[in-house]
Amino acid sequence: MIKIINFVFAIIMLQCGFVYAASNDDIFIAGYAAAVVKQNFKINMPGLTVKNGVVFIPPDNLQVDQQAKAVQLLSEVPGVNSVKFAAASAYQSDPILTQPLEVAPDEAVTTNQSVVLPVGFLPKGHLFKPLLADPRWAHFSASYRNYQTTNFDGRDIASVSFGETIPFYRANIENSTIQWESGIQGGVFSDFNLGASSADLLNSDFIASIYTSFRTGQFSGFGRIYHQSSHLGDEFLIRQSNTKFERVNLSYEGVDLRLSYELPYGVRIYGGGGGLFHKEPSNLKPWSTQYGVEFRSPWYFEFASMRPIIAADFKNFEENNWNTDISARAGVEFNNLSVLDRKLQILVEYFNGYTPSGQFYKNKVEYIGLGAHFHF
Repeated sequence: MIKIINFVFAIIMLQCGFVYAASNDDIFIAGYAAAVVKQNFKINMPGLTVKNGVVFIPPDNLQVDQQAKAVQLLSEVPGVNSVKFAAASAYQSDPILTQPLEVAPDEAVTTNQSVVLPVGFLPKGHLFKPLLADPRWAHFSASYRNYQTTNFDGRDIASVSFGETIPFYRANIENSTIQWESGIQGGVFSDFNLGASSADLLNSDFIASIYTSFRTGQFSGFGRIYHQSSHLGDEFLIRQSNTKFERVNLSYEGVDLRLSYELPYGVRIYGGGGGLFHKEPSNLKPWSTQYGVEFRSPWYFEFASMRPIIAADFKNFEENNWNTDISARAGVEFNNLSVLDRKLQILVEYFNGYTPSGQFYKNKVEYIGLGAHFHF
């Protein structure tokens, strides 16, 4: 298992080597995009700018009925990641920090920003941003966690996840600024006991879902129907053969919905809930709530092209008498370390509540950790 962890770490380090140098591409895209706009709408647009593949169009230059066509045309330009109807400020400084801070290309400082993504099959981008502190949001990550309380099997735990959210189709709702998309989301979440001689696998959770999301301006939503099953590691079961530990055949389907609103200066709030059906064990109580707040700084340190991130996620499960599970993460995101539009984040982690590791869902734990995450 050490080999697996080393392999995952090597992949992350290899991915970090791909530095996204987009300045020359942005110059090409800006000229190409300006020509497309002039040819199709007979408009000269000196305010059109491009930053890391994101095309910024001044919001007053095109009518609402022209914006969808502009997005469709510009999304066909090689290198375009998304189109935003907003002015792009080039640089700002934060008087609190000693280093100059640059405005990040994918965050709005004002509230008049309208983001429109390409439409069609297998489109670029996502309408609903990931939940950064959610322990069960599907993405690629590797973390070390030290349990402050007696854990189900050791205090030093390595946790890895493999997952993705893939939109299959996206469209605009006619005569409105609303976009919707549908796709699949799936992930595997595994815990390994680093204190065991072979870094034994403790638990793996498998989650697969069909989702639909929507966005209008800064408001977005994400709903899904999903399946989750949880499985214990063989070595763990062998070591527990002489104890009173009872394995649970945990498996269920569920449905949930989360709504999100993005405030100025990189602040985001969200909330929602869900329920379970086809449960095993059958006496699982079905209902749950989830809510949280995030801060992705709209400024980043110019010398390292990184920006601060802080996120907190809260969950309440009827099964656990509505006690609050707290997951908090804070760290930095590197804008120039990007793989397939996923940026590297190095985050300190804290969790206090009933463990999200499925087979041990009745165990209350507390841990701190450090992890590497790739998020879009």
